[in-house]
Amino acid sequence: MHANATEEDVLLTPSEVAAMFRVDPKTVTRWAKAGKLSAIRTLGGHRRYKESEVRELLGGFIPAPREAAE
Repeated sequence: MHANATEEDVLLTPSEVAAMFRVDPKTVTRWAKAGKLSAIRTLGGHRRYKESEVRELLGGFIPAPREAAE
């Protein structure tokens, strides 16, 4: 695990973060590459995201509900 991570940190997969924001998991990866979200790499090279940071970012971004076409 990353040096700054504590045992209390809950790590989320890109798919879990994507579901929270209602976006594609590749969008989450692009956010990480752009520095909007910090990623922790597993030993296998997979990205994981701190739940606390994701929830903080989510607080400033609340997706509008989609309306059905008339």
